[in-house]
Amino acid sequence: MGIKRRDFLKRTVPVSVLPFFIGGFTFRAYGRSALLDSLVRAGVETDRVLVLVQLNGGNDGLNTVIPLDQYTAIMNARDNIAIPENQVIPLVNNAGLHPAMGDMKILFNEKKLCIVRGVGYPNPNLSHFRGTDIWLTASDANQTLTSGWLGRYLDQEFPDYPDGYPNTVAPDPLALQIGSVVSLGLQGPTVSMGMAITSPTSFYQLITGGVDEAPNTPAGHELTFIRQVALQTQQYATSIKAAAGNGNNLSPLYPAAGQNALADQLKIVAQLISGGLKTRIYVVNIGGFDTHSDQVDETFAIHAFQDDLRLLGVEHRVIGMTFSEFGRRIKSNASFGTDHGTSAPLFVFGKNVRPQIIGTNPVLPLNATQSDNLEMQFDFRSVYASILRDWFGVSQAALEAVLLKNFASLPIIMKQRGIKYPIISGNEPSTIVENVPTEPGLHPNYPNPFNPSTKIRFSTDGKPVQIKVYDTLGREITTLVNGVYPSGIHEVVFDAADLPAGVYYYRFQSGDIQQIRSMTLVK
Repeated sequence: MGIKRRDFLKRTVPVSVLPFFIGGFTFRAYGRSALLDSLVRAGVETDRVLVLVQLNGGNDGLNTVIPLDQYTAIMNARDNIAIPENQVIPLVNNAGLHPAMGDMKILFNEKKLCIVRGVGYPNPNLSHFRGTDIWLTASDANQTLTSGWLGRYLDQEFPDYPDGYPNTVAPDPLALQIGSVVSLGLQGPTVSMGMAITSPTSFYQLITGGVDEAPNTPAGHELTFIRQVALQTQQYATSIKAAAGNGNNLSPLYPAAGQNALADQLKIVAQLISGGLKTRIYVVNIGGFDTHSDQVDETFAIHAFQDDLRLLGVEHRVIGMTFSEFGRRIKSNASFGTDHGTSAPLFVFGKNVRPQIIGTNPVLPLNATQSDNLEMQFDFRSVYASILRDWFGVSQAALEAVLLKNFASLPIIMKQRGIKYPIISGNEPSTIVENVPTEPGLHPNYPNPFNPSTKIRFSTDGKPVQIKVYDTLGREITTLVNGVYPSGIHEVVFDAADLPAGVYYYRFQSGDIQQIRSMTLVK
């Protein structure tokens, strides 16, 4: 009995590995996705590009985007690693940047930087490997997925990939990673949707552009398929080489080759974009980001890259996003560092981002312990949803298919498209005042302290509302509200009879508005 093509591929990953170099870097090229296909066929969206910058190691948010109104608590918690207040680069809203991040300040002044504070997910996992997997698969913390968030979209829209590619509509690979392994983010439910391209000249010598004949047997059919993939690899590699030859770099800000690994990678991305490659997703990475030297590398490289895009006349087509597997704790450790933590700031850069800080300064305890973490303000999947919807034009139905749940979008990208939100069932709060004009947000819970229950009031303007409760470690306790309610003031009861005494946080989100308040359970 012959084996199914997808089963065969699962047993033979990677499909092809061919040496291919540009500027000393190995490229891995990924095939077409429905997410990306919308770009090559949807008119104004055909030329949009996303650059993902993976910061491996965990970002210390308190030393990256510094809450200036919390300096007493910062010095109490980490006086051995804290940035002196007079060295902080002022930004806005009582926030400043690490003194090594002057290039990010320039981007912010040029209205090309959006900072999202407190990005994380409920019940965070503090392992480097597991945390990375969660970000790449867009899974819940207690959920193990073998498919990536982009891979699921690929499989949904192109279940027969790689048959028929490249073609006249999609002549180039639609995602490129500078690196050595196929990202878990591109793994489909049954087969890797990625193709590794490392050489345009060897593996199979397909001079005529055809596929050599193989025996008319199940194994022969699979051999023909592998040869077809090799031909695709050859064709993609050829188009990448052509773009590299046609492309250019104009910015004088790049350091000399070999001095800044991230800048070297981004320089190649700019060269390929300017050379006419129709690739829409680029993935680059920097290791050991929990060190201050790599913060310098990142900010310097991104500024040089953005300057290059401007000079090349393509910056209107490109946005970039940084992400890391977790944040860092409030209190420093004895090794002049910080232990693995929960949330951290995330940067989105480009001419078409909204220049702002989304979220508020964290409120730090005056005497933080080793277990204290920064509060999560936004789920990282809301950032994904925002970019997919507002940059790539992905529909709400497709968003829920790729992210597996409905996540609220944030105002990150300019000129957001309108979207109709479904009414989502959740706890039904009682209505205090309905159909009156009101600003969305939280009111103080009462009583507080409480035992065993407390009432939480919130205002809404008729848009979707979500209220969740977390403990001090960022673990999600419950979802109190999740749905659309009439404009007015509403009230919901939080029953903590089965919970231990302590401080809990309740988080409100409605559109781009989010608020967090604390409450104390006493027993």
